[in-house]
Amino acid sequence: MDQTRAIGDIRPTPLPSRVSLVEVGPRDGLQAEAEWIPTATKIDLVNGLIDAGLRHLEVTSFVSPRAVPQLRDAAEVLAGIDRSKGAVLTALVPNAKGAERAASAGIDAMVVFLSASESHNAKNVNRSVRESLDGVRDIVRIATDANIAVFGAIATAFGCPFEGNVPVGGVVDIARAYADLGITSISLGDTTGMATPPIVQERVRALRDRVPEADIALHFHNTRGVGLVCIYAGLQEGVTRFESSVGGLGGCPFAPGATGNICTEDLVYMLDECGIESGVDLQRLIAVSRQAEAAIGRTLAGQVMKAGPRLELHDLNAVSTACG
Repeated sequence: MDQTRAIGDIRPTPLPSRVSLVEVGPRDGLQAEAEWIPTATKIDLVNGLIDAGLRHLEVTSFVSPRAVPQLRDAAEVLAGIDRSKGAVLTALVPNAKGAERAASAGIDAMVVFLSASESHNAKNVNRSVRESLDGVRDIVRIATDANIAVFGAIATAFGCPFEGNVPVGGVVDIARAYADLGITSISLGDTTGMATPPIVQERVRALRDRVPEADIALHFHNTRGVGLVCIYAGLQEGVTRFESSVGGLGGCPFAPGATGNICTEDLVYMLDECGIESGVDLQRLIAVSRQAEAAIGRTLAGQVMKAGPRLELHDLNAVSTACG
């Protein structure tokens, strides 16, 4: 058998030439940190990410301070960010009260969210999925009156730690409900790292078929070590919007076993090596990741921040020579 010909006959789907990254570290990454991170440190982190080339950032959440104490300074953080470079700043809003606070603070876009799993939705926001959708209507009304865009997130879109597999039909139904409310930027969230490439393919194709107006984003956690593989599966399906977190920070506080998000600098490295443009300067981003690590006070999960890019060279004389 002609192995060369057999391999050559495989026609892979062309990957996108450019993608858009949504940095969620300042919100999703910091929300579970027990030790208080000063407001000025959060602002410096966001400004550093913008300077590295990121142009879409989820910077905080207008949630109850009792639920997420770390983000009680949402308005102050937003007020301190340098907006001169035109970055789109978004914030998670759980209800109408949060939407009103976000609108008053001058957010560029609100992110509404609910889970595809009833169990996780109850743990996360203490509501049923239907009740959450009713609340989204109120948020959309407030945002529309303030001329603010609304993005929709679907948590546990690839599986639930309490229920196991989540039917694809349920995910599609929520996306359809979002679109019917005018929300067409829709993110599928892998809350506890249960996504695999075949599941990614299935969900993306189902949304394309049933909610064709949806601009799909993918949000993976690296809980089981296949986050970047799932990103690649999304690229093969033509997805061009991905959410990630500087240093790999993150993890849902209301889901057992949830670890950090896909690491932004690891993702940028992979995209660079695939010839896919993201607009992000990898070396500057690595510096910000190290800044985040210092602020958190522990080693973060990112790999490229430790090893450097593939072709980063080292001083030969600085490395010991083997004996014998």
